Amino acid sequence: MLSTLSRRRPLAAASAAVAGALALGGLVALAPSASAGEFLANGGFEAGSLTGWTCDAGAGVVTGQAHGGTYALKATPSASATGQCKQTVTVSPNTTYTLSAQVNGSYVYIGVDGGTSTWTPGTGGGYAQLSVSFTTGASQTSAGVFVHGWYGQPAYLADDISLQGPGSGTTTPPTTPTTTPPTTPTTTPPTTPTTTPPTTPTTTPPGSGGLPAHALVGYLHETFANGSGYTRLADVPDSWDVIDLAFGETDSPTSGQIHFNRCSVSECPSVESDADFKTAIKAKQAKGKKVLLSIGGANGEVQLTTTAARDAFVSSVSSIIDTWGLDGVDIDFEGHSLSLNTGDTDFKNPTTPVIVNLISALKSLKARYGSGFVLTMAPETFFVQLGYQFYGSGPYGGQDPRAGAYLPVIYAMRNDLTLLHVQDYNSGPIMGLDNQYHTMG
Repeated sequence: MLSTLSRRRPLAAASAAVAGALALGGLVALAPSASAGEFLANGGFEAGSLTGWTCDAGAGVVTGQAHGGTYALKATPSASATGQCKQTVTVSPNTTYTLSAQVNGSYVYIGVDGGTSTWTPGTGGGYAQLSVSFTTGASQTSAGVFVHGWYGQPAYLADDISLQGPGSGTTTPPTTPTTTPPTTPTTTPPTTPTTTPPTTPTTTPPGSGGLPAHALVGYLHETFANGSGYTRLADVPDSWDVIDLAFGETDSPTSGQIHFNRCSVSECPSVESDADFKTAIKAKQAKGKKVLLSIGGANGEVQLTTTAARDAFVSSVSSIIDTWGLDGVDIDFEGHSLSLNTGDTDFKNPTTPVIVNLISALKSLKARYGSGFVLTMAPETFFVQLGYQFYGSGPYGGQDPRAGAYLPVIYAMRNDLTLLHVQDYNSGPIMGLDNQYHTMG
């Protein structure tokens, strides 16, 4: 049975529907009327600063690279942030506005919070214009417009950002330029439950790996210290139904050899002994909890490029499961672990080795441990939902080959997958099956 679950932490509330305040407009600029006004402050960054904008860390103004004037925005995305700059403006209800920008770089987006956006996969080394229109809702009086890149991509430039609409534009900028630090890494375990556990007993659906109908999943750092202190497994709240031990990683991305090296005493002074750790695992399992090995994480790249790597993966993961007496695995492949070769366009019949070998490895693990084996996945939206709009590199190449790359794995394992909890919070705007863009937050 395939269940879905929100991701790991309190800040990970997924937006389930596009805000009704905005309606999709055309993806081309509308000619402003005679009464059109400019609604953005410092859209050309000619103040020589980020005044008026709220930006992720790594954003600033530069000279010598402007489209017009002297200054331009330069922002560098990270593994956990898109390099976004945002400005909130005052708008009128039931009014159409056009947002445009000159951008230079790969995977650059512009758009409006809760509404539509547009993007370019690349501008070929020069500036190119992006433009998108939106219509405000019946009672809407403010809108947040943004420009951003994409996780892990190179720095991008933006200049001459403009929001045109009827009337006299006014903005509500901060009094001083502000920057927003990147979101915490995706591997941070919640310090409090991410969902409210049921107050009445729940039934366990058939084929669910022994999980309740509503399961709370937590990620427990076991192999390193992340600055928030070390939590012993025995001290994990009983509200956690699934405990993902983070993380199983490789020394070489293509070796397939997974290791689970518990945090050292020097790095984690309060770490328990191996014997106490095993005792805690059994105690949690006695209470009906599932303890899994989470493989990958934000920094753990795994690419099963060969059958030898596949076999090493199965062997090493099985050894870890047997050594610690675990209930299964969580596949948390991020970054560049999964991608699709050019021409691999059918998610039901993949041909790319890293995809085919991963599917084969997971099927082998399932066959080895039987129906009680718990298999979960925690992909980013880039690898799942984005595949609806752009799947892989496309039949002729040119797109990001990682787009939708989890889909063939999910499809192949659909009868054996216990939980699929997509990182709905860790994303830029993503088009849903309703053909509307959904902004996370």
